[in-house]
Amino acid sequence: MKEKEITMKKRISKPIITVILVLISSLSFAQNIQTVTLDQAIALAKKNNIDLKIADKEIEKQTVLKKTAFQVDPLQVQYQGGQFNSANYDHNVSIQQYFPIGKITKANRQLQEELVKLAEKRKALSEYEIEKAVSLAYYQYLYGVSIQKLNNELNDIYSKFLKNAELRFNTGESGNIEVISAKAKVKEIETQKAQLEYDLAVYQKQLQYFIQTQDNIVPDTATPLQYTNPNDLNASKVEGLVNDYYLQQISVYQKEANTFKAMRTPKLGLGYFAQTIDTKSLFQGFTAGLQIPLFGGVNTARAKASEISISQSQLELDKSKLTLKLQMQELQNEFEKQKKGLVYYQNEGLQYADQIIITAQKSYANGDMSYWSYISFLNQAIDIKKQNAEAVNTFNQSAIQLQFPSISK
Repeated sequence: MKEKEITMKKRISKPIITVILVLISSLSFAQNIQTVTLDQAIALAKKNNIDLKIADKEIEKQTVLKKTAFQVDPLQVQYQGGQFNSANYDHNVSIQQYFPIGKITKANRQLQEELVKLAEKRKALSEYEIEKAVSLAYYQYLYGVSIQKLNNELNDIYSKFLKNAELRFNTGESGNIEVISAKAKVKEIETQKAQLEYDLAVYQKQLQYFIQTQDNIVPDTATPLQYTNPNDLNASKVEGLVNDYYLQQISVYQKEANTFKAMRTPKLGLGYFAQTIDTKSLFQGFTAGLQIPLFGGVNTARAKASEISISQSQLELDKSKLTLKLQMQELQNEFEKQKKGLVYYQNEGLQYADQIIITAQKSYANGDMSYWSYISFLNQAIDIKKQNAEAVNTFNQSAIQLQFPSISK
């Protein structure tokens, strides 16, 4: 008997331990969950996102490179020994340094300043893309929550239906087919509930990816499911970002062309020498000279290439403006279409669904409606509710796309 009891305890202990571990894990996850609003999620993403940190480093790098605007050639130190003055062995030491003159230093400094600004414009575009990605992921999670709520509602409906079916079967009012059908539907809904848990976990990880944190960040489920689209910010914000980026790029190429042109100016050289003559006396003196770039075709070609790049950037700006204009028109039409569909479900569709469910449940409970009619009406109401959830999700995606149209650069 004792051996059997020990064996039974061993058999029972493993599942119990597993359940306990699952419960502990769930409680630990629940305790570590951080609920955030959309604005907070965007702020966290801008703070944590590695791409933005890389952009900050690029700005820092270009800022440091501003110190390279004044560029001098390496110091030239030369020693000469031998019979270059007479038969005696003499010594000569000379030092020479060439300095840039003209506008080259100013041109270098201006180019570097524009490169810093260009790095800042690139970061602004990255922030824009991250804000869009976080918004899409945030409302995708809320959509998953709404589907969960709908699933729970369906579970309640069919659970009540199962109780009624069992009661009717026990009293002989109906056949076993109703009970079997209700049980199958409840099991189906329970299975969907488990699948929705996985979907929600995927949506949460997508949001966490864009925020780039180890914390379990989840959206605030008190947030209204329907996204509010600030129409007044759409065109002005994105157009400003695109214009600023390409105009800054043009400014960089202009300064780059000026720098190459300035490289064609001569460099001033200053030097000092000391030497012996007949190995007796130390003679000193100073030298001055110019480095004149006689063959300046390379820098001239580079300057012309930069001027061509200016034209390319202007064409890219014109193309982006046209593309953005057409895209905004397309997105606006899509938004209006989704909005119109959503209005139907909000004003009429959901009310019809609720009325169908309530009326069908009462009629079926009172015996005024057949089983098959009841199931048919329930399926119709459920389809309406599902279509409403899809309509809200599609509307949200459309609204976010309208607020954050894609930028080609």
